[in-house]
Amino acid sequence: MATISMIRRIRVPRGAVIGAYAFLLPALLVVGLFTLAPIVYALYMSVQKMDLVSGRHTFVGLRNLAYLVDDDKFWAACYNTILYVAVVVPLQTVLAMVLACAINSKIRFKRSFVTLLFLPTLTSSAAMTMIFMWLFNNNGVVVLFLQQHLGIGINFLGDPKWALGIIMMMNVFSTIPHFMVVFLAGLQEIPGSLYEAALLDGAGPVSRHWEISVPQLMPITCYVLTMGLIGCFQVFDQAFILSGGEGGPENATLTFTLLIYHYAFKNYNTMGLACALAVVLTLIIFCATLVLNRFVRLEGANR
Repeated sequence: MATISMIRRIRVPRGAVIGAYAFLLPALLVVGLFTLAPIVYALYMSVQKMDLVSGRHTFVGLRNLAYLVDDDKFWAACYNTILYVAVVVPLQTVLAMVLACAINSKIRFKRSFVTLLFLPTLTSSAAMTMIFMWLFNNNGVVVLFLQQHLGIGINFLGDPKWALGIIMMMNVFSTIPHFMVVFLAGLQEIPGSLYEAALLDGAGPVSRHWEISVPQLMPITCYVLTMGLIGCFQVFDQAFILSGGEGGPENATLTFTLLIYHYAFKNYNTMGLACALAVVLTLIIFCATLVLNRFVRLEGANR
């Protein structure tokens, strides 16, 4: 108690406090100018009807949300984005963990494998999208192979049933290496004695992975799921490039962020709708993250 009272009596010199805030001031200004101010302004515009050309705006309240609910494109974007998240997030997490466990085992040329597998992450998203468009267009390598060897003709980029799936495949292919390295770092922190004890008890490779690796990697898994969830809800560039910015065919690749782009920059009098949809997307991501943290926690999965 005496030590605590002495700590309470210690006063930091005013000059040191001013110096600390002086060092913090540039970072606070940057955060306030480029993060907090845009958020506040977007909240303000979400309840306005704004015309970018004339600069006029009128207060409409929640009528922007009512317009979104009545817009078929909003529900198409909602369905596509949720389907995208539901498929990509679990798939990229599972595959990244499996690859990390495989590389963490005693195999030769481990570093070479990691380097080769990490190359897709180093490629820009635009370049990766162009490569997949080249592979899956009507004259692409994949389409020609299916036609010549299997007699199957599929219009991957022009068929609504396949277009979103191509974007999903592209995202999984490009994000797995990053998450694999994260899992690999977590695996190397697990004590080897746990695996040795399980081996003495007669546990096989799959059993050792399920009973030791998966529980020990739960904090890493929580991070990967959270980052994957946020990234998938914000998917934009792949859908924009593949569909030419239109979200086609038949709104099959229209996502929340692409619809925000349509409202903001294709119709000059719907910036308020774009901000309202951005607020809705923020709330959806926030709620989805809360639900995820409810079932996957740092100390382990709820049972």
